[in-house]
Amino acid sequence: MGIIINRQVHRFLELFFGKTEIKPLFFYTVATVFILFGLSVQAPNSLIKGYWTILLSPSNLITDYFEVGGIGATFVNVGTLTLANTFFIHRTAPKITGPILAAVLTVMGFSFFGKNLYNSIPFLIGTYFYSKFSDTPIANLILGALFSSALSPVVSLITFGQDLPIYMGMPIGILAGVAIGFVIHPVSASFLRFHQGFNLYNTGFTAGVIGLVITSIMRVFELPVTYDIQPKQLSSPIVTWFFIIFSLALFLAGFILNDYSFKGFTKIRQSSGQLISDFVIEFGTPLTLMNMGILGGIAIAYVYVVGGQLEGAVVGGVLTVAGFAAFGKHPFNVIPIMTGVYLMQIAMHIDNPNSTSALLAALFGTTLAPIAGHYGWKAGIIAGAMHAAVVHNTGTAHAGLNLYNNGFSGGFVAAFIVPILDVIKERIEEHERIRKS
Repeated sequence: MGIIINRQVHRFLELFFGKTEIKPLFFYTVATVFILFGLSVQAPNSLIKGYWTILLSPSNLITDYFEVGGIGATFVNVGTLTLANTFFIHRTAPKITGPILAAVLTVMGFSFFGKNLYNSIPFLIGTYFYSKFSDTPIANLILGALFSSALSPVVSLITFGQDLPIYMGMPIGILAGVAIGFVIHPVSASFLRFHQGFNLYNTGFTAGVIGLVITSIMRVFELPVTYDIQPKQLSSPIVTWFFIIFSLALFLAGFILNDYSFKGFTKIRQSSGQLISDFVIEFGTPLTLMNMGILGGIAIAYVYVVGGQLEGAVVGGVLTVAGFAAFGKHPFNVIPIMTGVYLMQIAMHIDNPNSTSALLAALFGTTLAPIAGHYGWKAGIIAGAMHAAVVHNTGTAHAGLNLYNNGFSGGFVAAFIVPILDVIKERIEEHERIRKS
């Protein structure tokens, strides 16, 4: 009887997961669950009003949609945007592997504090035009298309934050998003060499540079560029339990598919995580799902250990950490970075570790996980500490127009510290060779 049940469970999970790919049905199902959850926790009239308010929000960093539209409206926003992106992926991607999984969960995460249907779709259109112009298959541009919505606030801020009539603000805002979606692909490919793949949020770094340019131009012309890093912390126990269950479900799905065992999980430790690391292809779907569930749990645990809570922006951090568990992150290269961020925050009084900005630095700072994976945990702690200092000062450069501010900061940290670590590593290896000889 037990064997029959086990086979049925396996068959059910195989509807969502292949051995080296994620099936679109998984994303469609997750999106539907988020929408249904949203509909269940907020009254219909309030939800509709809240969702409309989200769409009309300037949405620059940090705009917590829990505060703007309510918890239910925010979950509906996440679900609807995920459905749109899944449809786009389903039509264009031959196979859904680790990087795309990371991109979808990252977009989901940022749909809690900055992305919505209105300000994200123009980037997909820009990608389509770039595909035609450069004669590049759109399947090769999917990651850039999804991550490029880091600059979604540009669309919203131009449309709703410049006191323009809607018939002027809307087309200008949309055209700006389309233009960014077009140019970000060649620029992002170029910047990958800047940090040598040790910053997982490469598009975040690219978006930071583009955001800095846009912000500078707007300031020269004295156009309003708002930047607010003091959101109210609005959360609910039901949100916490939702994501605890979500993380547990990911882990259990992988655990079951892995024959109810941890067999092979330590293999993930062998990966530094340096771009481009596709855990789904390298280690298989079961181990990747287990890794995602574990990292989601670690992220949630960190938030509550330091006294924080899962308000909208922090939820985005948790989902991004879980998503990149398919694209470079694992417990062994993430924990040193988080430790370094925390130690710097309490040692130098940069920020209260349980504040929104401090929690985001710890969670999104794991963009530097490959440094810990490649050079060791001590280097990871140093990189995390450095990131805590740098990210505290980079947001004003782009005025919050780049939602991936930690990717922007991480690019500079990686570009600075990696050459130094390379020299140290070479000297240590040289001394070791001399000692042995």
